Amino acid sequence: MNVTINQTNNSRNGIFKAKNEDGKIIGQMSYVWAGNDKIIIDHTEVSPAYEGRGVGKDMVYHAVDFARENHVKILPVCAFARAVFRKIPEINDVKFQG
Repeated sequence: MNVTINQTNNSRNGIFKAKNEDGKIIGQMSYVWAGNDKIIIDHTEVSPAYEGRGVGKDMVYHAVDFARENHVKILPVCAFARAVFRKIPEINDVKFQG
């Protein structure tokens, strides 16, 4: 499955959108900025037809890449994102430990 993930970001919040080969949005993950050095992932949703295919995890990985590139931490309050961080210790370098 070919999925493209795009990010929209501004000084207050942002969103990662996953699109399928046809350009249809199949998942979204939103976040809010908490200061200049932390984002809070507050919601993740994937279209039911694409659940279990790694779309949500791919969006979390994009958030991790964004955090590493921009030297920010992630606080995953969304249950899905929190579970991904719990299952994959290699990404915890960007998890907020506060």
